[in-house]
Amino acid sequence: MSTITAARPPAPGSGAPAPAPVPTWTSRLRWGVADTLTITKRNLIAYTRIPEALFFSTMQPIMFVLLFRYVFGGAIPIQHLTYINYLMAGIFVQSVAFGGIGAAVGLSDDLQKGLIERFRALPMARSAVLAGRTTADLVRNVFVVLLMTGVGAAVGFTFPTGPVDFIASAALVLLFSYALLWGFAFIGLVAPNSETAQVMAFPILFPLVFASPAFVQTSKMPAWLGRFANDQPVGAMINATRALMVGPRAGLGSTGDHVVTALLWCAGFLVVLVPLAVWRYRRTA
Repeated sequence: MSTITAARPPAPGSGAPAPAPVPTWTSRLRWGVADTLTITKRNLIAYTRIPEALFFSTMQPIMFVLLFRYVFGGAIPIQHLTYINYLMAGIFVQSVAFGGIGAAVGLSDDLQKGLIERFRALPMARSAVLAGRTTADLVRNVFVVLLMTGVGAAVGFTFPTGPVDFIASAALVLLFSYALLWGFAFIGLVAPNSETAQVMAFPILFPLVFASPAFVQTSKMPAWLGRFANDQPVGAMINATRALMVGPRAGLGSTGDHVVTALLWCAGFLVVLVPLAVWRYRRTA
């Protein structure tokens, strides 16, 4: 007759390994942050090793500023406001929105090359790969916002509401860019290759950016299109950014209402897109 004995810890000096301690939530959080910072550093180093990609990705918003400022600006009258002061809010939002496509392309490229599988085999937080990628692109967007601020000042943007409101508008743009980056991360994980990732992302952004108050006032659009332009997420973000940058002369009404609407869009995107991207990452083979 066999007897079942309760498992006992190894006796001191017996040579048996001690059981591994159960990690606490604080240690898990600390490891997750450390892993995220490591992946962020890796992606930022990749930017420095391919400076041409960073250069040409920043040329597009500069070209849009110059194009609309000197070519189209004279043909687009804006009431009570110079066109460059009207334009810059749309350029800021457009720049970070289109720049986020790089996150989809980069993740898809890493997946295609097998790098994601290597990350999955390492003892690291599962969310670190996506959080590191989006954080690195957020840092890149900080650089883009600073660059566009300088370009705008060089072509006549006068910062009508002062530095505090302008900094608040820039922070709102960066928050919106971070929320969008998680959506681009999901696209990068579902696309079969980097070329398809770019093709998938562009048609989503194009109508949202150009059917918006970015370059023309919605009052000059057909009524149904004007309502769509103001209510869709990119349009709501542009209105909030413009209200902060320009003030009452923008003719947008309450700045607080527009800012709250933009913050709700950002929160909604984060609540939906972060779990969706992490779920897709866990299922990616």
